[in-house]
Amino acid sequence: MALRAAGRQSLVDTVVEQLRGQLAEGEWKVGDRVPTEHALAEQLQVGRNTVREAVRVLVHAGMLQSRQGEGTFVVSTTDPAEVMRDVRRAGIRDVLELRIALEAEGARLAALRHSPADLRRMRAALKSLEAFEDAGEQSASGHHELHAAHDLEFHTAVVDAAHNAALSATYGWFSSSVHDSLVASLGDREVPSIVPADHRALVEAIASGDPAAAEAAARALLETPKRAIEALLATG
Repeated sequence: MALRAAGRQSLVDTVVEQLRGQLAEGEWKVGDRVPTEHALAEQLQVGRNTVREAVRVLVHAGMLQSRQGEGTFVVSTTDPAEVMRDVRRAGIRDVLELRIALEAEGARLAALRHSPADLRRMRAALKSLEAFEDAGEQSASGHHELHAAHDLEFHTAVVDAAHNAALSATYGWFSSSVHDSLVASLGDREVPSIVPADHRALVEAIASGDPAAAEAAARALLETPKRAIEALLATG
């Protein structure tokens, strides 16, 4: 059964929904290896980065499993994240409020439980985000999705450093909403841009092992865009 070609809006969500539908319809059974990233990108007529993010959402949702050197395999054809459908349709303010709740707790736990590998992952993600910002490409609309992907990778690294499987799974199910809200915010000149310095402060707070400081840094990082969105809604 051929996959439908994805449209140009909400690409990650579109691909996630199509792959979820294929799994629910039995296109691939439990234990099957799904087509390669390259093959899916060609079939759906989207970029490989979009496919990679969509597959990652389904991995976090518990439907797929990536095995290094082997590929990606089906582990469930039922999506445990159905309850998150309404969340993905929520407005940017709702997404930010839930992000604050999840990421602040994630940062607090990360300060207590992080490993050296977790810190390396966070710093590598931050370095990639800073390099993207320094390149001066973030103002071009065609780069908003890539910019959002860099930021999402950083925040996912923070949440995963909490070493709480339920929290990581929940954030994974929610990640497509985070991605879409980031893309929308990046395209709005009235919303403050991503500030790498705030991200660095969060990493250092986690590295210090101070849970209160880490939680405060996570909240502060998202407070500015939240206030901006609330102001826009109040005048809208």
